[in-house]
Amino acid sequence: MTLRTMAILATGILVALIASLWLLTIGRGGDDQFAACRTSAIAGGSDQIGGPFTLVDEDGKTVTDAEVLDQPALIYFGYTYCPDICPLDGARNAEAVTLLEERGSLVKPVFISIDPERDTPELLKDFTDYLHPRMIGLTGTPEQIKTASTAYRTYYRKQESDDPDYYLVDHSTFTYLTLPGHGFVEYFRRDMTPEDMAQKVQCFLDAQ
Repeated sequence: MTLRTMAILATGILVALIASLWLLTIGRGGDDQFAACRTSAIAGGSDQIGGPFTLVDEDGKTVTDAEVLDQPALIYFGYTYCPDICPLDGARNAEAVTLLEERGSLVKPVFISIDPERDTPELLKDFTDYLHPRMIGLTGTPEQIKTASTAYRTYYRKQESDDPDYYLVDHSTFTYLTLPGHGFVEYFRRDMTPEDMAQKVQCFLDAQ
């Protein structure tokens, strides 16, 4: 076999591989009604995130995920004693929700506490009402919080402290978008602006 023939064959194989990959990519995108909206990739697919939980709302009522996530929702895991990140992220989410409201799109902001020792329903109510009148605060037992956190693959860890009443909690800072009938569809990093978040969420709402 001459070098010319080998080069032609190699080129043909490369073209075939590229075409196969292109077709596979197109096929996956065609099956995903939200493909044009996605900016993140989830190992194993978006169905790896989300799941059932039972928590306590800010009025002291036990609620399930089906009751809470009955409309498009932005979910954040944090705690009310957080000195900076949680209030900033919560305010960003609230602003995004307000921008969506102005477009005629109703999205529920949800704040799930990762500090059940201190975050009582009453304290959560004050915190969430300050950020947005429709924001829902959720707490629960440590086991209930862990179940919800595990479902959304979040991280949190209480720091050691000499003062049992004052301590910090390390935690992840993603915000999760869920849609009724679809569950989790996207997550947003904390460097995203309210305007960009509202635009991305609107894309998912329009694609339903």
